[in-house]
Amino acid sequence: MNNQSLQQRRLAASPRGIGVMCPFYADRAQNAELWDIEGRRYIDFAAGIAVLNTGHRHPRVTQAIAAQLDRFTHTCYQVVPYESYVRLAERINAATPGTHAKKTAFFTTGAEAVENAIKIARAATGRPAVIAFGGAFHGRTLLTMAMTGKVAPYKIGFGPFPADVYHVPFPHALHGVTEQDSLRALDTLFKTDVDPARVAALIIEPVQGEGGFNAAPPSFLRALREYCDKYGILLIADEVQTGFARTGKLFAVEHSGVVPDLMTFAKSLAGGMPLSGVCGRAEIMDAPAPGGLGGTYAGNPLALAAAHAVLDVIEEEQLAARAQVLGERLTSRLQALRADVPQISEVRGLGAMVAVEFADAQGQPDAAQACAVQQRALERGLILLTCGVYGNVIRFLFPLTIEDAVFEEALDILQTCLRG
Repeated sequence: MNNQSLQQRRLAASPRGIGVMCPFYADRAQNAELWDIEGRRYIDFAAGIAVLNTGHRHPRVTQAIAAQLDRFTHTCYQVVPYESYVRLAERINAATPGTHAKKTAFFTTGAEAVENAIKIARAATGRPAVIAFGGAFHGRTLLTMAMTGKVAPYKIGFGPFPADVYHVPFPHALHGVTEQDSLRALDTLFKTDVDPARVAALIIEPVQGEGGFNAAPPSFLRALREYCDKYGILLIADEVQTGFARTGKLFAVEHSGVVPDLMTFAKSLAGGMPLSGVCGRAEIMDAPAPGGLGGTYAGNPLALAAAHAVLDVIEEEQLAARAQVLGERLTSRLQALRADVPQISEVRGLGAMVAVEFADAQGQPDAAQACAVQQRALERGLILLTCGVYGNVIRFLFPLTIEDAVFEEALDILQTCLRG
C-alpha cells in the first residue's frame, strides 16, 4: 500500500464533493508532527482545521479516552445520563464570559452547535430572523450554509436556503470596509429588509476563520452589543474556531470585554474527538421544551472525557499565554519578510490565530501566490491552510503545545517558501 494506490482507491470510492488537500495518507502523528504511510514526516500547521490546540495524541487526552473506554462508550445522554456531561457543563458555565447564571448543552459538530443556538434564540425570543456577516463560516447544513457568507465552494448548487437570514459586511480595513461602514449597513438593513423587532439573533465570529482570520475590533463588538440590547436581539459569539486558547484567551470574545447571550464552540474542545456545545444565559437556554434539543451522539462520553483532559492541559500548561508567545514569534518573522516578499499585503493575528494575506502588483487579491506558497511548503514537509473570501490568505493553526525546535524548523521552511 502506498499513497498513489490509496489516492486511486479514494477517487473511485468517495465523491469529489469531499475535497481533499493532501495527496498523501496519514499513518501516525504526535503533537505537531505527522507521518504518512510511506514514512515521510510533516509538520502540521493545520491541526485538523483548528481542532488540535493540544496537539496530536496529548498523553492526558489519550489516557482520559482510554479510561472512559474501559467503562462505557455510549448510552445516549438523553436516555441514560452520566456525570461527566454535567461536570463539563459546569466547567464551561464557569469559564465563559459573564457572572450570570448559565447553562450548556453539548452536540457533536460545530454546525450542530450553531444551528441549535439559532433554535434556542428563536424559542427564547419568538422571532424568526437572523443576521450574520459577509465572509462568515458557520457550517454546511442548510441553515448554517444560509448564514455562511462565502458562496464558493460552500453554497454552489445547494439552494434554495432557509429564509430570514440576512448579511452585513464584516469590517476589514484592508478591503475598504470600516466599522462605521458595517454599522451603517446594519442600520440600512433595518430600514430596507427586516424589522429589528423580527430579529432573533445576530451571530458573529470574533475572529473570522474561513473568512480570512479577520478580527472584529473590540469597539465593533461593543457597538453590536448595544444594537442587540436596543432591539432585544440576542448576540451569539461563534467561537467554533477561535475557542480554547487559540487567540491568547480561552475565548476570543474576552479580548473585547463583551458578554454574549449565547456562545457556540467545538473544534479544539475535545482534542480531536467530535464534541461541540452551546452555552448561554440560563433563562435563554431553558426556552426550548424538553426534547427540543439533543442528538443521539450529543455529548458522547469518550469525547467528554477528552474535553475534561483538554481543559486541564490548557490550564496546567498555560496554553493561552503560550499562544501569545508563539503568535508574536510568527508575526515577527512574517513582518520581517515583507521587504523581501512584496506580495504580502498584510500580516494580522490575535494570539496564535495568525494569517498572511497576498496581493498582486495592482493591489488585487492574489490567490495564486497563496496556493504557490502552500504547495511549496507541502513539498518541504509543512502543512498549511489557505482561507479568505478570495482564497488569498494563509492561516496558521499549529498546536499550541508545539516544541520550540519544531516551531523554528517550520518557520524556516515557511521563510524559504515565501521567498520562492
